[in-house]
Amino acid sequence: MKISQPLYTVYEKTLAGAIPHDKLPAHVGVLMDGNRRWAAQLGEPTRHGHQAGAERVVEFLGWCRELTIPMVTLYMLSTENLKRPAAELRDLLEVIENLIRSLAQAQVARVRPVGNLGILPESLAQALEKAVAATEHIDDVQVNIAVGYGGRQEIVDAMREMIYEALDSGADLRELADNLQIADVDRYLYTRGLPDPDLLIRTSGEQRLSGFLTWQSAYSEFYFCESLWPDFRRVDFLRALRDYASRQRRFGS
Repeated sequence: MKISQPLYTVYEKTLAGAIPHDKLPAHVGVLMDGNRRWAAQLGEPTRHGHQAGAERVVEFLGWCRELTIPMVTLYMLSTENLKRPAAELRDLLEVIENLIRSLAQAQVARVRPVGNLGILPESLAQALEKAVAATEHIDDVQVNIAVGYGGRQEIVDAMREMIYEALDSGADLRELADNLQIADVDRYLYTRGLPDPDLLIRTSGEQRLSGFLTWQSAYSEFYFCESLWPDFRRVDFLRALRDYASRQRRFGS
């Protein structure tokens, strides 16, 4: 049975009002999955799904601003994505690059890239650099764009950078190993300086993280949503937030 728009609006407002503001997450990570399946269901090319997903991103960030959620990390391009067939990869990269430009123009959030930017096409890297400069004054919402990102590779790169830095400074590697702390690793991650995510949401019904924020999600809460990302509605987001607010976080205990 299809719910009428007035009833749907009332339900959405009731749902939003039922979530205690002090129980909202400060940092939400999203695995925006399902673009290809969404396009396939409509008989459209994959690019159509990626484009619809990109349009949902701007809307989603608007919801975060309305709810005063200050930080979002979006998984846009994994290192595995870069191995996709050339035609699909070209379309995906173009959609992401256009989205980055749209975020800079919309001024909806401060942009920060997260990943190995050295493996990105030059045009995408430049678009990210310009978006960072164009949005650096925004202080209520920050969106971290995970591109060229893989959780395992991030840890490998962090260890490599730490070792190289120790060698360059003449430090004793055995002493480094003996005194190594979790905070030491944090300082070399792509996300250095950022808080760990409180809540990770994955759309499309898949129940895995696929290497997203592998290190940082140790104590995150997970929420898996059946909606494909282009179909992800504000009410779906509110349900995820309601579920999060009802949980008792234990941080390893």
